[in-house]
Amino acid sequence: MSESTSSYQFAKSYIEERGFVIKAFVGDGRAVNCFLHTDIHIQMCHFHQEQIIIRCVTNNPKLEAGKEILKLVKTLPKTNEVDFTKNFNSWCDKWKDFLNEKTFNSETKKYPYTHKKLRQARGSIKKYLPHLFIYKKYPELNIPNTTNSLDGFFKKIKLAISIHSGLTHGRKLKMIKSIIIGRD
Repeated sequence: MSESTSSYQFAKSYIEERGFVIKAFVGDGRAVNCFLHTDIHIQMCHFHQEQIIIRCVTNNPKLEAGKEILKLVKTLPKTNEVDFTKNFNSWCDKWKDFLNEKTFNSETKKYPYTHKKLRQARGSIKKYLPHLFIYKKYPELNIPNTTNSLDGFFKKIKLAISIHSGLTHGRKLKMIKSIIIGRD
């Protein structure tokens, strides 16, 4: 199964049809978008948010604005919503004119934004900011701030499948079910 809106919706329905109530969800951007208009508390994974920023500015940004936003996003696990939002808004104010710069493109005869990737980084944080600190708003739900434990569990499944690479699709599904449920 691939990560798509329909696969997340199917998984949600499948779980709820079996009598479970989903109170909270931790995921990447695609998963967060699937659950936006529900009563489920949605936590954007800090690791995935950081990876979005790294894709925009790289792990070693050359521009000062890129260095600062990367440094800011790396504070996510150690900060709180008020401080992070204040620092993010300060960054936005500081770099507003820089991010609004446009450069003439002689081929298209248009003026696109000069720092498109930095604008994407800013847009990502703006979009997911309401979901970055859900784990702190609802401590009684024990919501993690990353998908690390789940990713580690999936890694075990992938390793087991790779060791038995000659299995048919049906046998692989049986193996996965056995690992998840804990029985044959």
